[in-house]
Amino acid sequence: MKFIQYYLDCLSHASYLVADETTGRAVVVDPQRDISEYLADAERLGLTIELVIETHFHADFLSGHLELAEATGAKIVYSSVAEPEFDHLPVADGQRHSLGEVTLEFLHTPGHTPESMSIVVYEHPEDTVPYGVLTGDTLFIGDVGRPDLLASIGFTRDELATKLYDSLRSKLLPLPDATRVFPAHGAGSACGKNLSTELSSTMGEQKATNYALRATDRSSFMQLVTEGQPPAPSYFVYNAVLNRKDRPLLDETKLPEAMEYDQIRAAMADGAILIDGRDPAEFAQGHLRGSVNVALDGRYAEYAGSIVPHDVDIVLLIDRGQELEGKNRLARIGFDRVIGYLNHPRMTMLAHPDEVQHASRLTAQQFGERARDIDDLQVVDVRNPGEVADGMVPGAVNIPVGQLPERFGELDPNRPTVVYCAGGYRSSVAASVLRQRGFTDVSDILGGYLAWNEEIQSA
Repeated sequence: MKFIQYYLDCLSHASYLVADETTGRAVVVDPQRDISEYLADAERLGLTIELVIETHFHADFLSGHLELAEATGAKIVYSSVAEPEFDHLPVADGQRHSLGEVTLEFLHTPGHTPESMSIVVYEHPEDTVPYGVLTGDTLFIGDVGRPDLLASIGFTRDELATKLYDSLRSKLLPLPDATRVFPAHGAGSACGKNLSTELSSTMGEQKATNYALRATDRSSFMQLVTEGQPPAPSYFVYNAVLNRKDRPLLDETKLPEAMEYDQIRAAMADGAILIDGRDPAEFAQGHLRGSVNVALDGRYAEYAGSIVPHDVDIVLLIDRGQELEGKNRLARIGFDRVIGYLNHPRMTMLAHPDEVQHASRLTAQQFGERARDIDDLQVVDVRNPGEVADGMVPGAVNIPVGQLPERFGELDPNRPTVVYCAGGYRSSVAASVLRQRGFTDVSDILGGYLAWNEEIQSA
């Protein structure tokens, strides 16, 4: 058997290639949208990808099932409960698929979503202990899939939590302790609240250590898995719906158009958003008025998708040579309306100094001085509720960065405002969004809450 795990850090997303080396037949499970890595590995290893298997309709990324099916002729597989709007192969609960010696068994495991399923992998069809189980978003390392993401499209949290409890108890927990567990996500994903940095485990380890699996009854399980979940990025529902549809394919080799300053300004006047993908420190030194800062060196697509609507044109300002990466990373969440990138950004800003702004970034000490000197200072904590539970700056209001677009009305754009997160990445995103929305005096804290807390402790 050939078994490869692919891990995309920026979306905390794991996908898999499973193959029988004696026959050369392979499947890919939960692929990312840019598929070149799977194709390259299949060619290198002499494999034929015959199935593209989706464990469910993903909400946190746009899957590459259509791209991979087009490139390889593979059939797209979903649980028989799923109803995608394109040709697919439905599989029943307990159905098996042979790749030769390597055998896959499909288990329906609803709960995270109604159509969720897991795939048990056997190296030989007669094995009593599976090699592993690909659990999708049903079971993570240290957590289980949250059951509340589909509340806006017709499924209640409690209904799905009940299904999840039953799926875990009847389908996954009976697997032998030695069965390896391979989930679709790791730490950082908003699909759960307690995901481990480990990318695999065993059923035995999870039975002993996973808080959700140790719940003594259905009621306590439901309470444990539903409380304290991080806010879902605003693009999640868009992706959950789009993954069901027959949609345009991504050409991951096609560069966006190089645009000049006048073209950029015209596009922005028509509603386009300029995403500046440079480091927050570089953005602070000078950026074009009206741009928002989402650094490419980070969870770029996730935070862009949290603060930019999915139905607007996007222009990129990005370091030379990163234009294609910026476009493709946004495409991973279905943001395909990248109409171009600013050609020669440094020369443009030098030629148009009146259109260049600087961002105020305060050290923890400088923030302390400002907080003492300004009576009506507005402080915004853009971390998630789980982070805030460990402490926050006195007087701050908590609005997670992904909720800013819908909660601007809770803030006064005319008051001096300071934004902070855990370390400084999200606060630069949030501060730039506030400036774009007309806030006149916005700063963020270098080093975030960690730096502020250290300053307080040493004072």
